[in-house]
Amino acid sequence: MDQQIIKALEKIIGKEHLTTTPEELLCYSYDATAREFPPAAVAFPGNTEEVAAIMRLANQLSFPVVPRGAGTGMTGGALPIAGGLVMAMSRFNRILEIDSENHIAVVEPGVITGDFQNAVKKLGLFYPPDPASHKFCSLGGNVAECAGGPSAVKYGVTRDYVLGLEVVLPDGRILTTGTRTAKGVVGYDLSRLFVGSEGTLGIITKIILRLLTNPEARVSFLIAVESLAAATALVAKILASHRPCTLEYMDRTAIKIVSASLPFSLPEQTEAILILELDGDKKIIETQSEELLDFLQSQPGIIEISKADTDEEREAIWSARRAVSPAAFQLKPHKISEDVVVPRTKIPELVAFMEQLALDLDVIIFTFGHAGDGNIHVNIMLDKANPEEALRGETAKRQLFEKVISLSGTLSGEHGIGITKAEFLPLELDPNTLSVMQEIKNLFDPNNILNPGKIFPPQKKTT
Repeated sequence: MDQQIIKALEKIIGKEHLTTTPEELLCYSYDATAREFPPAAVAFPGNTEEVAAIMRLANQLSFPVVPRGAGTGMTGGALPIAGGLVMAMSRFNRILEIDSENHIAVVEPGVITGDFQNAVKKLGLFYPPDPASHKFCSLGGNVAECAGGPSAVKYGVTRDYVLGLEVVLPDGRILTTGTRTAKGVVGYDLSRLFVGSEGTLGIITKIILRLLTNPEARVSFLIAVESLAAATALVAKILASHRPCTLEYMDRTAIKIVSASLPFSLPEQTEAILILELDGDKKIIETQSEELLDFLQSQPGIIEISKADTDEEREAIWSARRAVSPAAFQLKPHKISEDVVVPRTKIPELVAFMEQLALDLDVIIFTFGHAGDGNIHVNIMLDKANPEEALRGETAKRQLFEKVISLSGTLSGEHGIGITKAEFLPLELDPNTLSVMQEIKNLFDPNNILNPGKIFPPQKKTT
């Protein structure tokens, strides 16, 4: 990046809010994929007008801009693969308004999700989307990826809570979308277009979020099951007559790597666990808990049912669940982490397929995730220093995706496409759909300066 651009950026945001030092650039060169692409510079704008001015400059001088939240993404969506400028949104960290009477909040994209949840909870309100990284991921990144989490089975995902946005377009224009009301059908629903767009269409600078009343009571159950097949088959049965707010499962490998963190010791024959939570009115939850226990005690395959009687036990269960992904590196130094979704009734078939695939390819594969909505996290563990093992891992990834599509599923439930899944998009999207999506990208960003190289399959080189 030449000095003309550097000087122009310093004039917009101030020299103290721009860095080009190698050690600081390194901090913005990677995300949870562990891939590294160093940018030429990192800017820290402090208001919408500065973001707009940077985008106008980028269009004028043709350099790529990559918006970045907390860098917790799992598919490389915030990586500057074409170099250029990373636009870090960490200074956009204010909760601008919490309207308790109308159950809405207005926030900036750099607000940490967990901090926001705690702030509204103090006012008796509830923001349901709860990705595993909620203690350090940002709301802007959640919107860009349409993050979900365990509560999605009852409450939905991020897009279900976004009422409106302020967005800076790639040419520097400032756009407002949506409303502050529960209903609104004036014009196209542009908010939905930006949610999940992975920073390829615009840079979010303000978010209007819908809130709920905080549930009066919660109760959690840890259910030990004798086989993974029995556990996954039980999911559809539970949901046919009960409405948990979360319903997660972990296979034997996932259990093993976090077992020391669980508040209950598990029977030796446990091959899988279900984590189930109910929430709502206290009296209603008491009745629902009794009904659920009666139901579970009649089901085959269940070894033991433990109830979390204290907040500490409940938090220990969820801390262990959230620790599964980082703890996986106990098994191998590298992993391919995928978050596919299939219809709930197809979970047993997918899980059985992955168990057999692990045997066939001689690679460690374990699964866990949001069984209540069919969103399964598949972890393919490997050592990239072993070329043959790395190749088997990539083969497992492709066969996983092909199986998911054959089961009427989708390649991603909450991690997005980024760069790690881009080449597989044609497995799910037909050429006409891909073409229209590319046309939308071209309409918003004709010079392809905003987060280039993401989502769409790499163009094949012609000779």
